Order: sequence, then structure tokens, then C-alpha cells
Amino acid sequence: MEEGKRLHTFVICAYKESKYLEECIQSLKQQIVKSEIIMVTSTPNLFIEETALRHKIPLFINEGEGGIVQDWNFAYKMAKGDLVTIAHQDDIYRKNYVKDMLTWIQKTETPLIYFTDYAEVREGKVVKNNRLLQVKRWMLRPLKLKSLHKSRWVRRRILSFGSPICCPSVTYVKENLPEEIFQLGFRSDEDWQAWERLSKLKGSFVYSPHILMYHRIHEESETSAVIGDIGRHTEDYVMFCKFWPKPIAKVLTKIYSTSESSNDL
Repeated sequence: MEEGKRLHTFVICAYKESKYLEECIQSLKQQIVKSEIIMVTSTPNLFIEETALRHKIPLFINEGEGGIVQDWNFAYKMAKGDLVTIAHQDDIYRKNYVKDMLTWIQKTETPLIYFTDYAEVREGKVVKNNRLLQVKRWMLRPLKLKSLHKSRWVRRRILSFGSPICCPSVTYVKENLPEEIFQLGFRSDEDWQAWERLSKLKGSFVYSPHILMYHRIHEESETSAVIGDIGRHTEDYVMFCKFWPKPIAKVLTKIYSTSESSNDL
């Protein structure tokens, strides 16, 4: 944490009784550069409480309205650090995630968010390459150039075709961002909505093209839960309308929906 004299906080969002929570915690504790680790939940239970106690991780209970957006905003608020990573309980962070993040942040004048390339974990196996990952990497290719990190035009053009940014790979730089990141009313595109809003701000979207975290895809995950939900298509359309006229947004929504099958197991 002393590196760059910035405090970084990992906030684990715990939900019910995830069998993957322990692996997530271990990946955070094994970082080369140590960070503060806290845990939040809106579904308190003995499993979560005992896990937090065993690892000596402070646990905060969201006693207000629950929901993915509310939980993420609560997690963001509870973090003491100026740099905040909202860690999903099923995911795994490689040991040099924090070190790489601090290196990038230190050499950026006004960083808004930092995010990385990622791999997936499917049925216990790490998948570093598939069609969805290839498309997202292609979309993010312009941001491999550090000189384009601060371009609002470039990042908005990228986001106009979908959201290639992996939410759990993101670190937020609080001093340059609003008090709440995510907007109520979204269930599947809450991250895309956030990036669209933040893309209008002056500052940099800092992209590290290294695979520094593993995002788990499984039938109990929130990502999988919204697949096939008609609300997701509605949200996709709302998002595309932020960038395109309605007729084009309708076409893009139909095309974009085909990518959802990539989360099927």
C-alpha cells in the first residue's frame, strides 16, 4: 500500500454461500503488493461471517435496499482507499494485479479507472481465448496506445458497440469520480451504464492489456442469471440509444444479444 502513497482497497461483495469465496480471498491476500481487504454483504449469514472472521477481514452489512447496483455502490462507499477494486466473490486475481495497477496509476495524470484484460474460468479450467474474449480485445485495441487513454472520443466509440470492459478487473480512482458509480434501474448493464457516464469525464481510462484476473462463468453467477432475461435486451437497447439513432440501436441490440450465449455452460 505504501507504493505511490495511495491506499488501495479490495472490497469483496459476498452473496449467500459461495463455494468460490475462499479462492477469491486467497488471491487477494497473495498479491505481491498488499492492499486493504474488506467484505460487504446484503445477505448476512454464518458462512460469510465465519469466513470474514477466519481471515480477519472487516465485514460491513448493507442494511438498506439490496440488489446488485445497491450492493456495488455500498461497497464503493465503504472502501477507505482512494483506489477501489470491487472484487466479485467468484473471481480470482493474479498476484501482480495491484502492482501493475499502481504502476499505471502513478504515471497517469488524471486516471478515472484502471482495468485489465482477463481470462474466464469455466468448469474449473482457465480459458484464455474464445470468441467473446477475442471480440473484446479487438474492441479495446485502440487503448493499447497510452496516448489514447485520455481520449473521450475513442472510449465512447468503443462503448458504442458494447461493453468490453470486465467489471471486476476495474479499479476506481475515487478522487476523480462521483460519489456513486452505478445507476439504479439497471440489472445486467449496470457496468456498461457506468462506463458510459464516466467516459464523458475529463481524465483517462487506463487499460493494461495483460491478463491479470480470471472471471468465473458458472450457472449461479449473476452474469448467467440474467441471460435470457427480457430485461437485458431492454437495457441493451437503452444503452445503444445513448450512442446511436433508434433504428440503428435496434439492429445493434439484436446483434449484441447473440454474444450472451457465450455465458451458457
